[in-house]
Amino acid sequence: MLLIVTSFSSKASVISFSHKLDAQVRIDDRSTRDVRSQYRFRYYPTIHFGNDNTWSLNSFVVTGDRFSSSHNVIDSGETNHLYVRRLFARYENQEGKVELGVIPTYKGRVSSSGLSSFGWIKGVRGVRQLASDTAIELVIGQLDNINAKHALELPSNIDYAELEYSTGIGEDQSFEVSLEYMTSNSYLRGEYRWRVAEHRTLFLEAIRQKDQSSTKLVAGMSGEIFVGQYPIEYFAHYSYVSEKFGLRAELTEDFLGKGHGVSAEFSGSISSLHSIEWFVRFDSADGVSRLLTGVKAPLVK
Repeated sequence: MLLIVTSFSSKASVISFSHKLDAQVRIDDRSTRDVRSQYRFRYYPTIHFGNDNTWSLNSFVVTGDRFSSSHNVIDSGETNHLYVRRLFARYENQEGKVELGVIPTYKGRVSSSGLSSFGWIKGVRGVRQLASDTAIELVIGQLDNINAKHALELPSNIDYAELEYSTGIGEDQSFEVSLEYMTSNSYLRGEYRWRVAEHRTLFLEAIRQKDQSSTKLVAGMSGEIFVGQYPIEYFAHYSYVSEKFGLRAELTEDFLGKGHGVSAEFSGSISSLHSIEWFVRFDSADGVSRLLTGVKAPLVK
């Protein structure tokens, strides 16, 4: 972390700068096309204001050229893309937070259901913390162009809205319910998570599209297993996406296809000193299979 401190008055107002940079290299072997070698860089710069860091200015820069894509292809002859996808101000305290600008999508670990974590929304997010494990969230903005080079253009109309309520049930269970409007469709979404053991969590998510009466279901498990003393993280799920579910399905990360699908990912550390990790992932959906494998590492923490 790089820290810059500047005093503007006797009250010692503080401005600090922090950033993170990581890299990934992977092999993408899909049954419907040739094997591809890909790379990714992600950069997260942040400027904090004030002694308590309640105010901040945040950005996100990443390779790739689409809402749900963050990789460039190596030696393909194609253009290598790198775009600023987010730029927003954030105010955060114990009661919640407000974000304004080109803001993140924020959909948690179940990326097969929520919008891609590499995407963006042009608008405002407000989160009110009702209790330590209970919150209500409202997002209003625009999600109209999924080409990354247009991410920072000013919004022209409001076409995205989400109202979400999340809470805990004891120490090991939680659920979320939300109403969404995006891609010219309305959705009702619910998610339930249960930590059944110290290193194992079960999850179930369902999304119902109102206009086409179509559904997306995701059920799976995440956690950690040990081979001797060596920990391996895993994330596996089954999914079903109706044929008429709409563009919302394709705005998830590494979308493969509709219908019935399965996915399983395993990852572990290569070097604790440099935090280098390996990963292997298998996906199958709509008659298409894919194997992803590679390494990733932080370059700046």
